[in-house]
Amino acid sequence: MERIEAELFTEGGNDAVVRLPGRRFPGVLVQGDSLHILRSDVDEVVRACERGDLAEARDSAAFLLTDLDALLARYEVALSEHEIPRPY
Repeated sequence: MERIEAELFTEGGNDAVVRLPGRRFPGVLVQGDSLHILRSDVDEVVRACERGDLAEARDSAAFLLTDLDALLARYEVALSEHEIPRPY
């Protein structure tokens, strides 16, 4: 394990915006339990598609998109607050 200093652009938590040394742009640190939940949400969409239940797949995908939009919004606000251009 290597110890480094990183720049923290938001409060800590499940989706902190941080920049690692040597990186031009910050990233989002997703905690392991949150990553597992995200993976489970994608799995729900895949399983609904496999069953042919497109309504369920659409609903699950919409919830997933809402969560990802919130994460992206947090990232974009952090960049704006620190006058960092978006990498996209």
